[in-house]
Amino acid sequence: MSNGKAEQVLAKEFVCRHCSTQGAHVERLSMSGTGISRLLEIQPYRYAFVSCTNCGYTEVFNLKMLEGKDDLGMFLDVLFSN
Repeated sequence: MSNGKAEQVLAKEFVCRHCSTQGAHVERLSMSGTGISRLLEIQPYRYAFVSCTNCGYTEVFNLKMLEGKDDLGMFLDVLFSN
């Protein structure tokens, strides 16, 4: 899945485990690791926080696993980040 596509699918297809409502709000979060990646502000870890629109229950998904092993998006984020 391409960048953004995973979030769209998660938002549309998510079914809450607590209240069974379908649909969610998705926020993307990127994090750095430890050591050199933290020092250089490289954020190779990308997650999607998917929250139920009814009750707020939230699940976390690893976007690298959902989008595949292509690191082109991360490379572009590093090049164009502030």
